[in-house]
Amino acid sequence: MPRLCNDPLFQSFTERALALSTRGGAEYGECEKTVGRIVPGDVAGWHREWSATAAMVESWARESDERGRRVSAREAYHRASTYYRVSYLPLFGAPVSPLLVEAFDHESRCFDRFAELADHPMRPLEIPFEGGTLPGYLCVPEDGGMRRPTLIGVNGYDSNIHEMYWSHAVPAVRRGYACLLVDGPGQGRSLIKDGLTLRPEWDTVLRPVVDHALKLPEIDAARIAVMGWSFGGCLAPRGVSGEPRIAALIADPGHWDPAAFAGWLPLPPDLKERLPDVDPAELDPYLAGVADDPTLNWKLVQCGLWVHGLGSLGEYVVEMRRYRLADVVASIACPTLVAAAENDPTSAQAEQLYEALKCPKKLVRFTAEEGSAGHCESWNRSRFDQRVFDWLDDVLGV
Repeated sequence: MPRLCNDPLFQSFTERALALSTRGGAEYGECEKTVGRIVPGDVAGWHREWSATAAMVESWARESDERGRRVSAREAYHRASTYYRVSYLPLFGAPVSPLLVEAFDHESRCFDRFAELADHPMRPLEIPFEGGTLPGYLCVPEDGGMRRPTLIGVNGYDSNIHEMYWSHAVPAVRRGYACLLVDGPGQGRSLIKDGLTLRPEWDTVLRPVVDHALKLPEIDAARIAVMGWSFGGCLAPRGVSGEPRIAALIADPGHWDPAAFAGWLPLPPDLKERLPDVDPAELDPYLAGVADDPTLNWKLVQCGLWVHGLGSLGEYVVEMRRYRLADVVASIACPTLVAAAENDPTSAQAEQLYEALKCPKKLVRFTAEEGSAGHCESWNRSRFDQRVFDWLDDVLGV
C-alpha cells in the first residue's frame, strides 16, 4: 500500500477508505488529493478536507440523480458515504462531538440513497431491542421471491453497517445469499446517536436479531450463518453460544481472551497476575503514558472508553476480561470457521479458540504471500470470500 501520509494514524484511516475501492466505495485519486491537503496531526483539517471531498462527490451524485442516471448516482453516493465516515474517525470519543453526529447523518443520508438505487434489493430495518431498535439493512439478490441462506453480520469496535456492506453484503449477495447487517450496542448509530454501549452478553443482542430475521420472508430459517469481523470475532462466538437457530459461525479473526493485550501495556507483573480482580485505580497511574501515542490514544482512550462507556483505562483493562471466550466456548455447537491473518495482532489467539472448540471446525490462515495478510484481510477480501463462502456453501448445502 503506498504511503500517502506521514502521520501513522491518518495513514491507517486512509488505508481504511482505500480498501473499499475494490467494490466501489472509494477512488484512489479522490483519497490521494484529499490527504494531500491535510497537515499531519491536524484533526480539524482532516475532518474539514474529507468533508469537502464527500460534499463534492455527493453533489456529483445529486446531479446524476436529478437526471435519472441511476448507476452514476449510486456509485457517487456510495463514495460520498465512505468519505463522510472517514471524516469523523479522528473525532471519536465521549462526549460525542456535534461534528461527528453531523458527519454521520450525512453518511447515512448518502448510503440510504445508494441503497434505494442499488442494483439489488436493499431495505433498511429497525429491529426491536429492549424498548428501542437496532438499525439494520437486509440485502438480497435481484431475483428474489424465495427463501435464501442468510448471513448475519456482527460488527467490530469502530465500524458500522455502511462499511459492512462492502465486507459482508457484496460477497454474500453475489453468491445468492441474503445478508442482514446490524449495528448492536457500541456500534454505529446505536452508539453515536442512541448512546448504547458495548456488552459482553452478546447473546442478548443476537437473539432478538434472529427473532426478527425469522419473520422476514426472504430468510431460510434452517440456514442462518453469523460472521463477526474485527472485534466481532469475539462478539459473534459469544452471541452464538447456546443459540440453536444458528447453522454456522465465522470468526474473523478468532479471539480468545481480549484482556491478554494487557501483556504489552506498561503494568507491573504483580498487577498483570491479579487481573481482573485488581482495583482499576491501581492501574491508571501506569497507563497515563498511553495518551502520548496518538494511535494508542485513539484505539484505547477515544475509541475504547467511548465504546464501553467507561471512565478510565484501568476500568477498560479490567472490563475486557469479561469478554473472554473460555466462559462460553463449550456452548458453541454449530460448525465454525476461525480465520487467522498473518501480520494481524488480533489474530494471535485464533488458534486458541480453534483448539478449544468442540463443534465441527476449520482453521483458515491468510498469508502475506497471497496478499491477504493484515487485519480482516482488508487488502484481499476476494481471497477471504473465496475460502470462507466455499466452506459456508458446503456447510449449508448451497
